[in-house]
Parts: sequence; C-alpha cells; structure tokens
Amino acid sequence: MAGRLDRWERLAERQLAAAPYVLLAASAMLSLLIDGRSWATLGLAAFAAAWIRLVPRGVLYVAGLVVLIAVLCTQGVWFATFFGFTGYLHSWQYLKGYWRFVGLTGTAAINVAAYWGGLPDPTPTGILSYLFFIAAIVAGVALFSFVGEITAERSAERKRMVAQLEEALRENAGLQAQLLVQAREGGVLDERQRMAAEIHDTLAQGLTGIITQLQAAQQAEDWRRHVDNAVRLARESLADARRSVHAVGPGQLAAAPLPEALKDVVTQWGELNGVRAEFTVTGTVRPMHPEVEETLLRTAQEALANAAKHAGASRVGLTLSYMEDVVTLDVRDDGAGFVPERVRNGGGFGLVSMRKRVSRLAGTLEIESEPDLGTAISATVPAVARD
Repeated sequence: MAGRLDRWERLAERQLAAAPYVLLAASAMLSLLIDGRSWATLGLAAFAAAWIRLVPRGVLYVAGLVVLIAVLCTQGVWFATFFGFTGYLHSWQYLKGYWRFVGLTGTAAINVAAYWGGLPDPTPTGILSYLFFIAAIVAGVALFSFVGEITAERSAERKRMVAQLEEALRENAGLQAQLLVQAREGGVLDERQRMAAEIHDTLAQGLTGIITQLQAAQQAEDWRRHVDNAVRLARESLADARRSVHAVGPGQLAAAPLPEALKDVVTQWGELNGVRAEFTVTGTVRPMHPEVEETLLRTAQEALANAAKHAGASRVGLTLSYMEDVVTLDVRDDGAGFVPERVRNGGGFGLVSMRKRVSRLAGTLEIESEPDLGTAISATVPAVARD
C-alpha cells in the first residue's frame, strides 16, 4: 500500500511540473487555430516557457509570471482559460503568507478581465461584480490549496513514520544479534549445570556401583562375579563420560554443515538402537549462526536420546525445515507416548533442557504426545544467518 501511494505521489509531482507547459501549449495552439493570432503569440508563449523553466522560484518569478499571463491574455481568452491556472498554482506554491493572496488576487483580476473582454464598467454594479468574482476565485483556490497542503503534510508524516519503523526494525535486528551473543555467554553457565546433572546421573552413579561391587568382592567367595559387574559398570561409565565430553562442543558441526551433521546423528542412532530412522531437509539450505545450529543439533540429540530411553519406537523421523524467518526441527516417533502435562510438572530433565536451549534464542518448543500414539517434538528458532 505504501509503495503504491509513493508511486501516485511521484506521478502527481511529474504532472504538476509538466502542467504549466501543457496549458501554455494548449492556449497558444487554440489562439492560433481559432482566433487566427500571429506568430508573435508563439514568441510570447516561448518566452513564458523559458521564464518558467529558467527563473529561480520566488517573488520575482511569480511577479513576472503574472505579468506574462496579463500580456498573453491580450492575445486571446484561451490564455486566461488554460494558462492562467498556472498563476494560481505557482502563487500558492512559491509565495508565503499574505503574499500568496496577493499573487492569487492579481492572477484572478487578470483572468476575470480577460473573460469580460476588458475592465468592468465604472459603475457600482460593474465594480462590485468584478470584485465578487475575484474574491470567489481567490477563496476557492485558497481552500483547495490549503486542503492539498494538509494532505501533503499527512503524507510526509506517514513517510516519517515508515522511516521510524524501518529504523526500529534495524535496531531490533541489532538487538537480536546482541541477544545471541548474550545467549552464548549465558549458555556457559547453563552448560555447566547440564554437565553437573549428567555427571550426577551417569558417572557418579556408575562410580558408586563400581565401589560397591569391589567392596563386595573383597568379602565374598564368588569375587569374580562382582569384579565382572564392576568392569561392566566401568565400561558403561566410560561410554557415558565420552558422550558427555562430546556434548560439550558439537564436533559434528565443525566437520560438516548442519544438515549433514544431523543426518549422521540420525543414521548412527538408528543403527545403534535398531530402529528405522529417516532424515529430511526442506527449504533452501543456508549457513546459520553457530548458536542456532548448535541448539538444533543438541535438540535433535536429546529428542533421539529420549526416544531410545522411553519410547520403544519402531520408526523415527526427523525433518529440518529452512523458512524465510525461522528454522524448524521436527522429531516424530511411533512409540509409547506420554502425557506432556505430567512430565512438565515433574521430572523430564531432557525436555526441560531442550526448552531452555530453544528459549535462549527467543524460539519455541512444542511437544505433542499421547499414550500409545507416539510423540512429536517441534523446535522453532529465528533464522539468523552466519556472520
């Protein structure tokens, strides 16, 4: 809508700039063809066109224009009919204050006299009629010109508002970039908290079990069974430690773009768990800010880990969608499902971790699930391009 109004305004400006020349040409041609005027009329018209084209705008310009209108009106009434309108237009446009009305009055006086074929009769009726027509024309022109000024001011105000809105959008983009930087800094603390929770749930529990088994081996005759259990727990704890170490910084993103990294994660997860896993990419792939790509990768890993632990699914699908303003990651499985409200109210550390990651980027995480009907997790974050 704003672009269409701007085009209309530019068209109106061009028409107003061309109007004096068009009116002057029409008046001259009609005077030559109908009134049979001499070529001197064309010479005066050409001089008037040069005056409009070359003389700087101001009081001198308008005064000369009014004089030219008076001279041309002696060549034919057509100049009063058409070209005389230029006097009204430019008097209001290029004069200020009461000088506007002086220019309008002078133009009206000349045009009315030209219509009447000369000055009015020196009688009260003739003079009053003459003055009445002049006053009516000046009032009408002033009214319409004033309305046009109000419209122009509103248009200028609209342009200022649009410019302010564009500036606000640019500032918002800067704030969004700043938010990403702050999110990276704040993410260090969140990552430490996440690592502390993983160590507590995996390594600490594993080490506790190993110590318990070794202590039991010291006092039992079948010590080999306890040692075997301790070795098994040690291997499991080592695997958990390696997984936690890799989770600190996504090495997959350092070696490959996000779609390829996600494809590798999905393929390896499917092979490890013996579950059919599919990965799809939609939209135009483009590099995103590292914080955005890391958030999506971690969300996918967490969602797949939850599916392996709890869903018992036979099929898992992951879709990465690049859109104009956002990037969306959808993870679906046909597993056992659950009641999201119950998990939200208690437990569900993995889901809470995903939600925190996504919310740090001003994104959203939606979870849909029902018992025996599978689970769908959708993470949407702003599509902030890589610097």
